[in-house]
Amino acid sequence: MSSANGALIELTGVERVFRLGDSEVHALHELDLRVAPGEYIAVMGPSGSGKSTLLNIVGLLDRPNTGRYLLEGRDVTTLSAEEQARVRSQRIGFVFQSFHLVPRLTAAENVALPMMLAGIAPKERAARVAKALADYGLADRAHHRPDQLSGGQRQRVAIARATIMHPALILADEPTGNLDRATGEEVVRLLEELNARGVTLIVVTHDQALGARARRRVLMQDGAVLRDEAA
Repeated sequence: MSSANGALIELTGVERVFRLGDSEVHALHELDLRVAPGEYIAVMGPSGSGKSTLLNIVGLLDRPNTGRYLLEGRDVTTLSAEEQARVRSQRIGFVFQSFHLVPRLTAAENVALPMMLAGIAPKERAARVAKALADYGLADRAHHRPDQLSGGQRQRVAIARATIMHPALILADEPTGNLDRATGEEVVRLLEELNARGVTLIVVTHDQALGARARRRVLMQDGAVLRDEAA
């Protein structure tokens, strides 16, 4: 589902201001961004340019101070925290640099977590987890905890968890940052395969080589879009 004009994401005049003591930091400044379904975008820029703040707002982990955010045509800034959490769990998947897996849960339990929170029945959960682990080459790691997995295996568990609810959008924050180059390329290939199947992919990265793979690059500076270019 997307809005009447075809956009998956529409940010208009978005501002995000943080207070630090007596001062204000404008992390995002009158930012406009439009993303169509199925796009593959790299968000780039120096530290402090607003990349992570933008990702947090798009992912409904934070709210703008002013401006409007339409996700699939719906103004999600007007939703309650509970309603936002529901949209986030059903429509958005996250892949983080540090994996963000629950240490005491097995790979299978980590992948199942979004479905548990969504109230999906145990039988269906088990079937979907088994398929996801097999798809990502993790079937023999189902009962291993994160500390028993390699970095690449942990990131594949994270991607399986991010996609188990069939989201419209994957947000990846430095997804290869903690991985060696060969493992990082494998993780990028998995994300790009998801994009090829129609999932919108937004990657925040400092890695020029990773950014160059995206079909569109959004370069940020001082909380605003400096350049927005097609590859």
